[in-house]
Amino acid sequence: MRSVDRAVIRVFREKEPKSTEVNRTPSTEKKLLDLAATSGRGTDDLIEGAVAGFYDNMLQTRQHIEEGYLQAERGELTGGDQAKREIQAAKAAWRQEHANRQ
Repeated sequence: MRSVDRAVIRVFREKEPKSTEVNRTPSTEKKLLDLAATSGRGTDDLIEGAVAGFYDNMLQTRQHIEEGYLQAERGELTGGDQAKREIQAAKAAWRQEHANRQ
């Protein structure tokens, strides 16, 4: 395998770093190289940033889902009809506020 076809991601566990090989398709490799060229960042740095961002996004999504479950258990969720009424009221208030500005 050519060195351009793989990247090394450093994963730090305790005190010993561990590397993981990441295989990419030619089209993904081209995108990565183009991004590296235009951003001035190295490919390893871009991949580490992408993995870190993906991880953070997944963690945030899981937290939102968990909060939704907890809200449901506490009976705090709004029903569909009530949600529509609240949205319509908010839109009407916004329109009224902006109509007064003209």
